[in-house]
Amino acid sequence: MTWLQSDEPARQDRPLQIGVRVFGSRLFVGTGKYDDLSIMQQALDASGTECVTVAVRRLSLGVPAGRTLLDYLDTDRYALLPNTAGCYTADDAVRVARLGREAGMSELVKLEVLGDPDTLLPDPVGTLEAAKTLVAEGFTVLCYTSDDPVVAKRLEDVGVASVMPAGAPIGSGQGVLNPNNIRIIIERASVPVIVDAGVGTASDVAIAMELGADGVLLNTGVAKAKDPVRMARAMRLACEAGRDAWLAGRMGKRLYASASSPTAGRIEVAGE
Repeated sequence: MTWLQSDEPARQDRPLQIGVRVFGSRLFVGTGKYDDLSIMQQALDASGTECVTVAVRRLSLGVPAGRTLLDYLDTDRYALLPNTAGCYTADDAVRVARLGREAGMSELVKLEVLGDPDTLLPDPVGTLEAAKTLVAEGFTVLCYTSDDPVVAKRLEDVGVASVMPAGAPIGSGQGVLNPNNIRIIIERASVPVIVDAGVGTASDVAIAMELGADGVLLNTGVAKAKDPVRMARAMRLACEAGRDAWLAGRMGKRLYASASSPTAGRIEVAGE
């Protein structure tokens, strides 16, 4: 008796393209919260990422005087994804995005407009307003949002290059709390969907990718691991494994057991 039949057609492995950029790695990694900049560099290397996020408002935090975080990033190797972390209004987010572009960081921007300082959940109205402005100004907008499929569709309609639904609250390490909503967003989207926020360990990444996400963005799960470099490597492998599992297509779930070996037929014995 089949409980849930997997009858989807075979899936095609298409490159991850966001705007004009094509990425080989589907793991996007942040640069905040590391105890040591050398560890950050090693973790980024171990993750295999090709795109790192940088908080525009915090470029000089935690680095020696006279330097910025950009001095510790190999821009020939990594695409920079400036983000508007810490912004609570659309106007503030737009201003910070412009600062990042004027600093020569990238035409990419990870848009965040937060609505609450305790949960760090996005403000859907402010996010939509800022997204419209930045798209009109030629930015390639990757937009942090809640796991609400309606809001995700509205953001896609205004022209964002990627929607980034939260798996769980930022920095919480709770994993993907609402896989059903994430699946709906993925099924309806015609732009890449990158699960962003809440990842705590490698299995969380694998789950997101097995749902069909185009990528995962994470930071705290690596930066605050007891061994960030080893965890970064684990996240890379989980991202690859989850993608492969999604492409392969899982078997259907069954309510009852189904023997792996034949239950009928003659057993051949050597010498007979």
